[in-house]
Amino acid sequence: MEFKDRVRQLRKEKKETQAQIAAAIGLQQRHYQRFELGENLPSYANLIALADHFQVTLDYLMCRTDER
Repeated sequence: MEFKDRVRQLRKEKKETQAQIAAAIGLQQRHYQRFELGENLPSYANLIALADHFQVTLDYLMCRTDER
């Protein structure tokens, strides 16, 4: 699994829209969409914000482990 797939999976599990996730971590919706499309990778600060929002570890978010 790639980062783009993991972040999309987590968003769908939370039943949130891309706009809701983007707003929660302080990004424009288009910027977040690029993460799910695999066009961009988030900065370190955005990775931490995403991991906190989804309540998972950075290793899980970045597909280094399957343990949340």
